Amino acid sequence: MTGRRDPYPRYARLREISPIVRAADDALVVTGYADCQTVVRDGRLAHMPPDMLAFLGFPDWREHPALRLMYTSMLVLNPPDHTRLRRLVSSAFTARRVQGLRPAVERMVDGLLDDLAATAGGTADFVAAFAFPLPVAVIGELLGVPAADRAQFQTLVRDWTQILERITPEVLERADPAAAAIRDYLAGLLQERRQDPADDLLTALTQAQAADDRLTDEEVLSNASLLFAAGFETTTNLLANGLAALLAHPGQLALVPQAPEAAVEELLRFDSPVQLSARVVTEPVEVGGVTVEAGERIVAYLGAGNRDPERFADPDELRLTRDDNGPLSFGGGIHYCLGAPLARLEAQVALAALARRFPGIELAGEPQRRDSLSLKGFTAMPVSVG
Repeated sequence: MTGRRDPYPRYARLREISPIVRAADDALVVTGYADCQTVVRDGRLAHMPPDMLAFLGFPDWREHPALRLMYTSMLVLNPPDHTRLRRLVSSAFTARRVQGLRPAVERMVDGLLDDLAATAGGTADFVAAFAFPLPVAVIGELLGVPAADRAQFQTLVRDWTQILERITPEVLERADPAAAAIRDYLAGLLQERRQDPADDLLTALTQAQAADDRLTDEEVLSNASLLFAAGFETTTNLLANGLAALLAHPGQLALVPQAPEAAVEELLRFDSPVQLSARVVTEPVEVGGVTVEAGERIVAYLGAGNRDPERFADPDELRLTRDDNGPLSFGGGIHYCLGAPLARLEAQVALAALARRFPGIELAGEPQRRDSLSLKGFTAMPVSVG
């Protein structure tokens, strides 16, 4: 667990050993910035095809709701299916739609900060009171998920996304019912939107399906589920990781309102919500000075690349005024995170407002880290706002 709370010393040790190393599960691991970029950007490295789940002991993967919902989404699909689905969702998830949310995000932030100020004794769990409700409200607003229904999804999504960490029968015991609940809920909501359209992303997906008979119900549901889950899970981690980093470095919180865009880029780099990204080599490619043959599995430790001293001066220091920042936290290439502009918008507005409203905010107890390597964040963070 210690390595998961603070993996960065271990990442540094891996870089010292070799640019590319073989892990216990036979996967190749890269920790340098340039090599991580190659893994996530080079088209010769693809996501593991779903049928390869059979080699992990799950030939019946389609019978598992957690695997079916994940492995029919654009997150893990390859071209041409990925291209088709990405284009579809991109057409609905537009920059105009995202920027149009700024006033709503600002109102939500102000309301949550008011609630924090009103807490008894000025002490609250930052994750439960702010870092979760803000992004789930934003993505819920964008998709069209009613406010009263959103809270249930924090646990459901956390249980479902455990399959990104490892796929075992024990994990699936929790992930399968969680994924089934998410799917069934969104199926009902999509049916409502077909009958009663609204100005939201779910309606846009139903309209896109009506215009393209290649788009199946399963694809609509899997990608709607992905958008909802990714829309708050990683942003919750960005907000909590960001605040934890700021509180651990006195004087940095006050700098956030001066340049929120630069501050958020540095917080993304310093403690990335997404720590790794895996690919399968489809044809020989050079990574870390080594020719990697087709069929090899390779994992880019994005959190390690973000601390590579060959790319960043004094990478273990938090510097909100860094020039030439470029965190790997949103991936790259054709799988670059579609929601990156929205996550950045939320974090910029939220952390700047938090710093202005509560300049004396401090930890009021020991934060609880999520037990995960791939998705790094907190499950609880007690704070005092005075």
